[in-house]
Amino acid sequence: MRRLLTLFNLRDARRYYDEGVWTSDTLYSRVLHHASTRPDEYALRDATVRITWRELLQWADAVAEQLLQAGLRAGERVAVWMPSRAESMVMLAACARNGYVSVPSLHQNYTAVEILDLLDRTRASALVVQPGYGADSNRRDVIPQAANLDHMKAVLTVGASHPAGTPLVTHESGLRPSVPADDDPDRVIYIAFTSGTTGAPKGVMHSHNTLLSNGRSLSEAWGIDHRTVLLSLSPMSHHIGTVAVEQMLATGCEFVVNDLRAGKKLLDVVVDSGATYVMGVPTHGMDLLAHLKAREQNRLGSVKLFYMAGAPIPSEVARSFLDMGVTPQNIYGMTENGSHQFTIPADDPKTIVETCGHAARGFETRIFDQNDPDIELGVHRVGEIATRGPLLMLGYFDNQLTTEASFNRDGWFLSGDLGELDERGCLRIVGRKKDLIIRGGHNIHPARIEDLAHRHPLVMKAAAFGVADDRLGEKVCLAVILRGIDNVSGDAMLDHLHQAGLSRYDMPEYFAVLDAFPLTPSGKILKRELIEWTKSGRIEPKPVRFTRIPIGSSWPSNCRAWMSSR
Repeated sequence: MRRLLTLFNLRDARRYYDEGVWTSDTLYSRVLHHASTRPDEYALRDATVRITWRELLQWADAVAEQLLQAGLRAGERVAVWMPSRAESMVMLAACARNGYVSVPSLHQNYTAVEILDLLDRTRASALVVQPGYGADSNRRDVIPQAANLDHMKAVLTVGASHPAGTPLVTHESGLRPSVPADDDPDRVIYIAFTSGTTGAPKGVMHSHNTLLSNGRSLSEAWGIDHRTVLLSLSPMSHHIGTVAVEQMLATGCEFVVNDLRAGKKLLDVVVDSGATYVMGVPTHGMDLLAHLKAREQNRLGSVKLFYMAGAPIPSEVARSFLDMGVTPQNIYGMTENGSHQFTIPADDPKTIVETCGHAARGFETRIFDQNDPDIELGVHRVGEIATRGPLLMLGYFDNQLTTEASFNRDGWFLSGDLGELDERGCLRIVGRKKDLIIRGGHNIHPARIEDLAHRHPLVMKAAAFGVADDRLGEKVCLAVILRGIDNVSGDAMLDHLHQAGLSRYDMPEYFAVLDAFPLTPSGKILKRELIEWTKSGRIEPKPVRFTRIPIGSSWPSNCRAWMSSR
């Protein structure tokens, strides 16, 4: 039986079990539980399929047996490359049943070459794929190449047939399991590759317990139960989709996969699904608000809760949802530690809008000096966010050195994000450590500029990023996507930022109006792509200059150089 090298620690595990944040449950045992207690209630839905808990159990059992008959052994990897659909969740449950490791984060924007590289990196024994999917599927067919890999035992297809693949079985196949279900809740059953916004993707390893403890903490804090209809707007290749599954399994609620079809808007999916709880990123929230405004509507269907993670929620976006009776769940987390920091419905609007609330039950969040991660900082001090506890990953797959470098000497996981804690333990996000713009020795946090830019009535989306400068190192560029056909000049935007409260020391020196931003599959803005677009001349931001300096004031010494150079 194959085992992966992990950070699993018996002493910590005993404590987590004693505290009740870890249990003997597996992802599969939760499916089995709900199939036994509510067999005829709906469990899973996409655009074409709606199945009950009994049918979900039958489907997971059948797929697990299909993989077993293909020769897979416990611990071997099963890669999944397809659009969000019911099979995405089924694969997690099937792998969990037989102790296989699901690798679901093969995104649509990957090419065949990138997929083959990830299959090789993980030594995947099976690939579940939708023919014709992927960034270059019109030019390259990954299926026959994957089938010829020496470690590949099965290529299973969904959505369409392929001569080099075998169709994935359905819940109506009648195939039944021939071996007992794996019942080890501390086994690694999930490897998710990070979205790579700051570098090459890393394979994050999770067990049943590190995943399910997150689902339990979220659903307990927010009162989620089997009556909830949960819709994930994020793709199932992203970890937010997995967090949705965790809550589905913790509570027995129905999970709706965002299987958006041609001619449908995001708002249609939300309303038609009857969702009461929606999960996504701030970009989804902005898009939904734009759709509501275009249709002159002010109600988001049956939605009461809106989970938003992946980036800071612009305050105007959060307030807009609060005004229509939808409580935004301000979330902070990573693939490595799940959705570990969040607000709760009892929080006042100011806390929900301005912070990410408290750490999940049993989890800890601290702030450390960004230049010396072994020095802890006090409240209201900006530094690197670090965490530890039962939600934390079990390391990076086949990457010992990167795993070691991700922790400080006391075992705190270093996020690479900047933030500060207040007296209540509520976390405020400042931005990515690597997004930090350093102009002539002055640290500038993009999240502050973006938040204020979003308050402009014509700005739909905003991104601040660094532009290389020979003398000062970096200057600030603000790029925006506007609503409608009206335009905004660079000078007008600087004036807006000034009126909204942005320090004159942090003002952008370049401004661009774009039609679209480069995004990760989960909807995060890829700032490194914006930087590359600027370098290559694909976009040409216009120089802007803020000149409103009050009489008698002076610039700090580290800002005089960049001011005189402009």
